[in-house]
Amino acid sequence: MYPEGPAMAAPEEFLRRRKAAGTGREPGSPPVQGRNPTGFKARLRVGTFWLTRIVLLRALAFVYFVAFLVAFHQNKQLIGDRGLLPCKVYLKSVQQHFQGQVGWDTVSYAPTLLWLLDWSHMDSNLDALALLGLGISAFILVTGCANMILMAALWVLYMSLVNVGQIWMGVSASGNRVPGDFPVPSLDSVSTAQEDPHIPDCSVGLSVADFQNHARSGKDACRSGELIHVVSSLPWQGLIKVRGDQCWRDLTCMDFHYETQPVPNPMAYFLHQSPWWVHRFETLSNHFLELVVPFFVFLGRRMCILHGALQILFQVVLIVSGNLSFLNWLTIVPSIACFDDTAIGFLFPSGPGGLKDKVLKMQKEEAREARPTLTFGCTVRQAANLALGILVAWLSIPVVLNLLSPKQVMNSSFSPLRIVNTYGAFGSITRERTEIILQGTASPNASAPDTMWEDYEFKCKPGDLRRQPCLISPYHYRLDWLMWFAAFQTYEQHEWVIHLAGKLLANDAEALSLLALNPFADRAPPRWVRGEHYRYKFSRPGGLHAAGGKWWIRKRIGPYFPPLSLRDLKDYFRSREWPYPELA
Repeated sequence: MYPEGPAMAAPEEFLRRRKAAGTGREPGSPPVQGRNPTGFKARLRVGTFWLTRIVLLRALAFVYFVAFLVAFHQNKQLIGDRGLLPCKVYLKSVQQHFQGQVGWDTVSYAPTLLWLLDWSHMDSNLDALALLGLGISAFILVTGCANMILMAALWVLYMSLVNVGQIWMGVSASGNRVPGDFPVPSLDSVSTAQEDPHIPDCSVGLSVADFQNHARSGKDACRSGELIHVVSSLPWQGLIKVRGDQCWRDLTCMDFHYETQPVPNPMAYFLHQSPWWVHRFETLSNHFLELVVPFFVFLGRRMCILHGALQILFQVVLIVSGNLSFLNWLTIVPSIACFDDTAIGFLFPSGPGGLKDKVLKMQKEEAREARPTLTFGCTVRQAANLALGILVAWLSIPVVLNLLSPKQVMNSSFSPLRIVNTYGAFGSITRERTEIILQGTASPNASAPDTMWEDYEFKCKPGDLRRQPCLISPYHYRLDWLMWFAAFQTYEQHEWVIHLAGKLLANDAEALSLLALNPFADRAPPRWVRGEHYRYKFSRPGGLHAAGGKWWIRKRIGPYFPPLSLRDLKDYFRSREWPYPELA
């Protein structure tokens, strides 16, 4: 036996004094908050995702907020009682298709809360859904907290708008994706996380962060959390490109993209002028980032973080180079889950009592295996997570088969609830930019050679040659976007263009709120409206047109639709159950 007494206590006392001297504290004083016993600032350990969840929730809430803001500003004009494609008419057609009954088949064909509401004031219904979504998303954005109920509510509210949005929120409209589709909106951070992160993770819903917080190591967490994103998003967007347009295979797509994308911004003008080798590098980089980089998530924590950083950088470049709605902002959200608390902790203050400090305490308890015992409620929720995971895996079978098929279908949903989808942007690239220019005249004779036609200007799409391209991302002008699609098709394929012309003939205030310039403001409405078809190209910097202040040059192709009067459209409107415009 070793003797006990002062002789053995002396070395321990000496060591305690040395440690105290190194920290500048008296022996026996309590340790400084946020520091370890040696005096160095405590560091977060890898493998937990509490702080990541808060950032991810706020990012997703931001996308939802923008989406509902766009809906609140534009839904009445597009799908309201007197909209260009009234959703009431659409819902009636769905109801008639199912023999006039509002049963399970009818609701499952177009799932929306509007089936439960009074249709006599559809504008109010649309505003109510959008405002409720704005309120919930704003709360989550500010607080960083949510639960399953709030996230499910956002998903249901926006889904209710998407399913009656028709072409405005269809596959051709950017921003048609329900933010995060289903897996991410079911993400919830425990509502008390900012108060006490020592509470065990009892979140509900299959989500990136749920996978990660239940994993033991950063490596496994990143693998499992990003698997959804890898399987359902980026690689398949890359595949739809290389399987689609030849220009993606010969690396020439970027020669055209900046000029011909739906709504160019000012930077697109300058990027279009880049040397040919820059465009080849851009196209090759796109293939690398979409087809190779996503699989970095299987190669450990550091490669997973590299994947997240590269994908976020990629999306930022896309945001800077064009007005693609909130699409790229939404794509950033899953990439946030690549960063654990250690990597993302710099976004949070390090003071005592802060979130980072609380996460440190939780990590210490985990290291001591002092985690609280799971309650019955938590066990039920974890069972719900597992069941939901099995459901999503089952529903994903046709999606994966489609993605592996050489005849891959792009931009399609595989169920009315859009729980699983396939999506791919710019599978083909247009080589020329065409625009529809709407014009009106007060002349009684539209065919007279001296008739003066005046142009309407949209908020963002090209029109006036001297107007600088707009910068609106992540906001979205749905009418401007759809005018781009209509320009390389015919008005017979886009009957809403004729509806818009009829509203302009009546100086309709709602329709004109979607435009930037009405040449007939404060005077009688035009007697005739026509659509002219033009080919647009960027002017060359330093050239004659650019020196004259023109961003664009254009050449007339021909008429898009002939001159129309309001009287000519009466039967056209009646056959489609559109409200006949009333003269302002």
